[in-house]
Amino acid sequence: MLEPEQTTFIILSFEGPDVYSQAGGLGVRVKELSRALAERGFETHLFFVGDPTLPAHESALDGRLWLHRWSQWISRYHPVGVYDGEDDKVADLNRSLPDALVKDYIKPAIARGHTVVVLGEEWHIAHAMSLISDALYFAGLRDRCLLLWNANNHFSFNRINWGQLGFVATLMTVSRYMKHIMWRWGVNPIVVPNGIPGSMMARVSQAQVRAVRAAVAVPAFLFKIGRFSPDKRWHQAIAAVAQLKDRRIGARLLMRGGLEPFGGEVLDFARQRGLRVAPLSTRIEDVAGLASALKEHADADIWNVTAFLPDDLLPVLYASATATLANSGHEPFGLVGLEAMASGGVAFVGATGEEYAQPFKNAIVIETEDAAEIVAYVTNLAARPEAARNLRIAAQRTARDYTWQRVIDILLQRLEFVALKQGLKTP
Repeated sequence: MLEPEQTTFIILSFEGPDVYSQAGGLGVRVKELSRALAERGFETHLFFVGDPTLPAHESALDGRLWLHRWSQWISRYHPVGVYDGEDDKVADLNRSLPDALVKDYIKPAIARGHTVVVLGEEWHIAHAMSLISDALYFAGLRDRCLLLWNANNHFSFNRINWGQLGFVATLMTVSRYMKHIMWRWGVNPIVVPNGIPGSMMARVSQAQVRAVRAAVAVPAFLFKIGRFSPDKRWHQAIAAVAQLKDRRIGARLLMRGGLEPFGGEVLDFARQRGLRVAPLSTRIEDVAGLASALKEHADADIWNVTAFLPDDLLPVLYASATATLANSGHEPFGLVGLEAMASGGVAFVGATGEEYAQPFKNAIVIETEDAAEIVAYVTNLAARPEAARNLRIAAQRTARDYTWQRVIDILLQRLEFVALKQGLKTP
């Protein structure tokens, strides 16, 4: 087993913890994984395409966690976010990161007697893994390192040289669903699930929950957060609100999408269904601010949050909602559904990578694209508060098995196999 005092973790990711660097679940994943490793006692370095206005290097947790913002000189020309100028940033990572990584971070760690674990995330880092492997071989250090690459989604799989990547690194993914997708590309990754921070298991303030529900003032309060993508089944969620309204069941949706163009189509669809959409464009700082914004637009069927939502507001929303609609048609893991469950929420998830979900026991699993399926289950929950309460209790019980500290236990066990496979030599 790799021990904290003799192991350095290096995580390479396009997204990261900065607001500039977050566009989906990847930024959240690497933020929480790197923090959990550092809290476990491992020296941890997270390299990502960061906010150009923040320091290039920053430490936390008594120097055990280091954030390294790469390609900032390019990001200054692309202020919209991490995926603005994406190809230029990937090219810069491949050009500048591998040699600097080996010279400035891996060599010194090995000199201190450490084993170095390098974990690359997603297609942006795939070619860099090959370059890092070559640089390590050239320096005579490859057998002192473990190289892994993780797939969180199937985006740009066509850009990856799978034969090369599988030769230089051990492949990982986040669910059996993703493993089966990767079989089609001729590779067989090991599975280590995603996780949630243990702090999400803290009990949500019931006073805050009551405040949000009072501001919503309907029996069926739906919440949906995610990228504006057809995979997320936004149209199904919108149609469900319209059908609940037609059935004279009081329902409202609070939604937070991304910057993707598909968002315009989603909002147009809502208006076509006769739903009133109110944009919430002022930054919401806390529960009081949220309640005030909702009451200000009390005649809306849908509240569309276009400002940034603070992380500490999300558990309150999950716990307050009748249902959190994480009803994706393709979800490699389903982090939002798991976060909702950890907060004592009722998660409506798809039937793909959400392997933690047990239908009608700890979550509601949506099997079709038909909005009537959501309507049926929401109507039932609104009429049967005891059933909803039992779901919330079971959901939190399940979520405890997916805290990052428990996921790290799984990762460290998997690394025993990786060390044997890659011929690791310990000092």
